[in-house]
Amino acid sequence: MFGRLLGAVLLVKRLTIYSGPNCHLCEQAKAILYPVLTEKGWELVEVNIQDDERLKEKYGIRIPVVALANGDEKGWPFTSAQIGRMLDEVG
Repeated sequence: MFGRLLGAVLLVKRLTIYSGPNCHLCEQAKAILYPVLTEKGWELVEVNIQDDERLKEKYGIRIPVVALANGDEKGWPFTSAQIGRMLDEVG
């Protein structure tokens, strides 16, 4: 697990990708994400919106969407450079 210890709390570097079944754009997005996340020591958490009505309403036609814990989001299309800058901004 990647992260840093701040006081007694482990801060894990996680990026969430909202995706869905049979989403070829989601597969393309993950192919872009994995190398930059590995390089920067981040984890990717995949959330399938299919079974969550709230998430389907919010992201249904927008997936893939990546999100940070602070609420920052980036919708498709994106580049590895854009994701790298997004990650660098939050540390």
